[in-house]
Amino acid sequence: MVLTGTWQAWAVIALSGALEVCFSLAMKLSEGFTRPWYSLLSVLTGACSVWLIASTLQVLPVGTAYAVWAGIGAVGTAVVGMVFLGEPVDAMRLVSMGLVVAGIVGLQLSHG
Repeated sequence: MVLTGTWQAWAVIALSGALEVCFSLAMKLSEGFTRPWYSLLSVLTGACSVWLIASTLQVLPVGTAYAVWAGIGAVGTAVVGMVFLGEPVDAMRLVSMGLVVAGIVGLQLSHG
């Protein structure tokens, strides 16, 4: 994939982060890779996510791109866990997620 601009790279990172959330959820649902379809979904979404983030490194610095990608994956997975899997929702988790989001925004703003 050839990216021609920074905005395209950020869009690809957002998509890649969403795939990272799918990867995490499918991995959970695979029950230790004992359920074939969820296992396959986990491997495919994980591979696609990594391929997409790699394509953004043509345009963005690796540290910024990786941190934003990881942050999207972490916060997105935490939200999915809380909303769909009944994981605990408490003030400390929400504040911590807010700090990660603030870090993501700060990294994007610092890159331009």
